[in-house]
Amino acid sequence: MDNTIYNVGERIKYFRSQKNYSVNKLANLAGISQSFLRDVELGNRNITVSHLAYVCDALDISMSDFFNDNFSEQITTEPVLTKIYQLTEKQRAALLTFLDTMV
Repeated sequence: MDNTIYNVGERIKYFRSQKNYSVNKLANLAGISQSFLRDVELGNRNITVSHLAYVCDALDISMSDFFNDNFSEQITTEPVLTKIYQLTEKQRAALLTFLDTMV
């Protein structure tokens, strides 16, 4: 079954839900209004590249990963990757330090 997400708003919603972020939290982190983000997710408004870059930064992903179907599929199908994706940058650094002690 093809789970490809073609709509930018749907992709934002997908990655937001993977992070367990509310619309309000993501909007605040990205520095955009909640109503604007909601309208983008619903397909009622278009988002500029610069605003999308802010959203990607807030989601801690690159623009390349945002549009990469393999990346989104891995997050969905790999439980470890799902958990890692939900960590903050500081938590990821701590995890990496811990993992370095194991090798």
